Amino acid sequence: MNQRVSSYALLHILLAVYSLTSVCSKLAAQEEFLSLKFCLYYGGMILLLGVYAIGWQQVIKHLPLTEAFANKAVTVLWGCIRGVVLFHETMNAWKIIGLVLIIGGIVLYAHSETGEEHHE
Repeated sequence: MNQRVSSYALLHILLAVYSLTSVCSKLAAQEEFLSLKFCLYYGGMILLLGVYAIGWQQVIKHLPLTEAFANKAVTVLWGCIRGVVLFHETMNAWKIIGLVLIIGGIVLYAHSETGEEHHE
């Protein structure tokens, strides 16, 4: 597998992991402060952030920082998916429009002149 493709795959796996911190945070907020469940959810969040931080450092060794940050917006999409699936939140037209704009921005950046220079 091409190094660039594997770096992007790792980046998006890490961004999915990063978005799980929101789930842990929301679950912790639903528990009594300092209860066992609260501490487990909060500890899980810190663990996930640690995994993400180490992985992020590895990814930016192989990808330009601007490209990595441009893709980071995909965590909003992951957050919405997890909100709907895990917490039965509703999606309205404005949220969908926002998601389309975010994904469109990532795609535009990937195909921009600046993005093309990195692919040579």
